[in-house]
Amino acid sequence: MKILVVDDSKAMRKIVIRTLRQAGFGDHDCIEAENGAVALDLIGKENPQLVLCDWNMPEMNGEDCCKQARSAGFTGVFGFITTEGTPAMRQRANEAGANFLLAKPFTAEELERVLNVHVG
Repeated sequence: MKILVVDDSKAMRKIVIRTLRQAGFGDHDCIEAENGAVALDLIGKENPQLVLCDWNMPEMNGEDCCKQARSAGFTGVFGFITTEGTPAMRQRANEAGANFLLAKPFTAEELERVLNVHVG
């Protein structure tokens, strides 16, 4: 499975990838993007099965990236990993077309549980 990790912080992208390994998803191909615009381009070119995306980023935020990816026909799993986990943010994520929102900080067990539900 190809996994796209999107965050404007390189350190956070590395943390997400490390946590994916700890959650049992280490044998998958991880690619990275530093904002929603780069991610949208990679979604079109690389066709990942899973996108793990931050919400607040320069150039294009995660919400717009998700909406545009869905409108362009992306049918893979799109999840937000963000510091904001309020019910209002979860509603916005759902309306954008996301499958889930996981609030930072999160554990490998939480990531594994969410991915097992949505990816299998």
